[in-house]
Amino acid sequence: MKRKIVFLDVDGTLIDYEAHCPDSAKEAVNKARRAGHKVYICTGCSKAEILERDLPELDGMIGGNGAYVEDDGEVVLHQGLSKEQTRAIVDWCRERGLGFYLESNAGMFCDDSMLKQGPDVMVQYALGKGADPAAAKTSSSHFLHQMIHLPYEEMDRDDVNKISFILSSFQDHADSAEDFPDLEANTWGGKGEHALFGDLGPAGITKKSAIEALLRHLQAEQADTISFGDAKIDLSMFELCGFNVAMGNGGPEIKGAADYVTADVNDDGLYKAFEHLGLFEPVKE
Repeated sequence: MKRKIVFLDVDGTLIDYEAHCPDSAKEAVNKARRAGHKVYICTGCSKAEILERDLPELDGMIGGNGAYVEDDGEVVLHQGLSKEQTRAIVDWCRERGLGFYLESNAGMFCDDSMLKQGPDVMVQYALGKGADPAAAKTSSSHFLHQMIHLPYEEMDRDDVNKISFILSSFQDHADSAEDFPDLEANTWGGKGEHALFGDLGPAGITKKSAIEALLRHLQAEQADTISFGDAKIDLSMFELCGFNVAMGNGGPEIKGAADYVTADVNDDGLYKAFEHLGLFEPVKE
């Protein structure tokens, strides 16, 4: 089999919604890499958040929905927000009373509003992904404990990949897209008007554009790529990759766009798909 380059979304794909990576998923990644294939994560999370996760060894990562690309420890691409853009978004969130946090490779930085509003919203997020109430509360607490409180005066950082903010209504997302036309506006934590968060990042940065940059760096072919995802944000990966797998716990849009639908993340979905695709077979160039 020719070497494949595999891109894995993280939440709901490599790990479950309680931030647990199934042993079978770790085994799948390890076996595929030993066979000679390359495996990268492709996530909205920034590096600081990923370093807190119990993940298998990987060949690199795409973070911040494409703002950061790393291959074997080498930074291939890093395009974040300017200090001025970061300050403008911070002020916009504060004026609207929205909890927010700055996503940087150095950490996740927030003010008091996120610490107050975040616990309930993150519980809603975990419940919406199928966690039971006790697990949802634990997941919320773990996520917020990763936050670093930062004074307002120190929030004009120049190392921010993107900024996530709690939606008081879907109108906040619509307004963010209108008020920041030079930036990329997304939502997460639910579909459409049920989304819990909005986020703003550099224009033109997507998971798709980041994969293109990594393929150029690797001098690899698009036809040899496989992507795995569970949510609408992963559709940009599906637009580019040669073969696309949706998790069984994914939504209807991602399943409709997939070439193959595997089992749920907690039903050995990743392992079953890797096995189905022959990724445990040694590479023969």
